[in-house]
Amino acid sequence: MSALSDDEQFDSLKSFTKKYGSAMISGILIALIAFFGWEYWQKKNLAVSQTETAKVQQLMDSARTVQGDAFSQLSTAADSIMKESPDSVQAIQAQLVMAKLAYDKADYANAEKALKKVENAKDGDAGLLQVVKLRLAYAQLAQKKYDEALKTLTAVNDPAFKATAEEARGDIYVAKNDIENAKKAYQNAWNTLVERKEERQILQIKLESVGVLVDDPEIERPILDTQVEVTE
Repeated sequence: MSALSDDEQFDSLKSFTKKYGSAMISGILIALIAFFGWEYWQKKNLAVSQTETAKVQQLMDSARTVQGDAFSQLSTAADSIMKESPDSVQAIQAQLVMAKLAYDKADYANAEKALKKVENAKDGDAGLLQVVKLRLAYAQLAQKKYDEALKTLTAVNDPAFKATAEEARGDIYVAKNDIENAKKAYQNAWNTLVERKEERQILQIKLESVGVLVDDPEIERPILDTQVEVTE
């Protein structure tokens, strides 16, 4: 339900964007990294290409330790991996590393450039490519390329990513000050999570920021035994 007037919604929206804008995008990127972690992709493809996998591992290790402009220093290595095996998981993972390095220093143009190199890779792993599209949309959003970001999200069509894609769509509409479409997108994301019996507190905050109040989802949680043993 809508709980605020249009003026109140707009003020709340501006306040929310200012307070949570960068954290909102970073949080989703971190969540995606956690969900599609390096360990999974490394194990999944070790038998396919041990050499290329080792190169990506080295790239990631270097990204953690290199001093100065890590993006510039490592871009040649990432492009070399892609040149040798352009449609492989390793090539995609290397460019995801480069995109994160660029994003960390607010170089959204280079983040977009890295992701575009592999957005149409013929890897065959739909989930990984959906992650690429989601990150690409956020890189475009950070550059205020709103229409391009919305177009990128149309390719995120795997049901497993529906809630995340709708939430991203809502974030774009928030940036455009299009409150009505932001409401619809956030509500669609929320409804999907409710169906899955999942919760996402940041999404609930986003809904409230555009004037929509939702009830906490009914999720069954294990009952913790909090009884304290009394000893004499």
